Amino acid sequence: MKLEEIDVGACNPFRDYPFKVKDDADMDMLVQSILDNGVMFPILVRPQSEIGYEIVSGHRRVFACKKAGIEKIPALIRQMDRDEAVICMVDSNLQRESLLPSEKAFAYKMKVEALSHQGKASVQVGQKSSRGVVAEDAGESETQVQRYIRLTYLIRPLLDLVDEGRIALGPAVELSYLPEEAQRAVYDYYTENEVTPSYSQANQMKKRSAEGTLTPETMLQILDQPKANQVEMFRIPIERIRPFFSPRVPKEKMLDVIVKALEYYAKAQERKRNSRDAR
Repeated sequence: MKLEEIDVGACNPFRDYPFKVKDDADMDMLVQSILDNGVMFPILVRPQSEIGYEIVSGHRRVFACKKAGIEKIPALIRQMDRDEAVICMVDSNLQRESLLPSEKAFAYKMKVEALSHQGKASVQVGQKSSRGVVAEDAGESETQVQRYIRLTYLIRPLLDLVDEGRIALGPAVELSYLPEEAQRAVYDYYTENEVTPSYSQANQMKKRSAEGTLTPETMLQILDQPKANQVEMFRIPIERIRPFFSPRVPKEKMLDVIVKALEYYAKAQERKRNSRDAR
């Protein structure tokens, strides 16, 4: 392995890279940091024959350099085969904050497959499976790792709803067992009604599908069932409120802040009314 200054334009994204590189406020901060101080930590790449280098670790730094107009970046160049590169790429990203379910799903799947190809799981930790190794490295249970991997069987529109927090992990796992056509029907139902399946509904559809009795009619009957704890929802598009919060603030915290702001507003209105009445 050697350290060199390489052309940013010669750095190519990792094939099937499962993590998102967002052009957001955090990226703007990284760009400014690089402009002020340079790239503090070298990226990790592997040679890619005559077309440059494949980025193993450092996609955000490369993106920031391109955005800042910087042409050279310090890089550690290491010869690795595909499986070695996958394991290194996943491990270098799993410690990031606020990973999306889809990012974990594809990252876990890629690492499990790479370890299986290498046959290293039993060598590393006795008779532990590849999923067990991934679970231990990620601080998850093996069951949870498997649940995340099931998300890779969802069609993209449903997976996006999971990332947006509109479908919880439990129902999403059950929906992943449905054939693609049935999954598309679930998504179509959501777009028309803005209602996502509960765990019970998703589980019923999974069982019907396994029995071969899931039809459009039975799906509609299941999806139209009232949920036990169904409450009226008032929806606000996330883009309307996101500018008022830091990019890393979770949706639950946003809700708390909005409710407190409304409580403050209600008290202010009450004080105005009392003031008018006292005149």
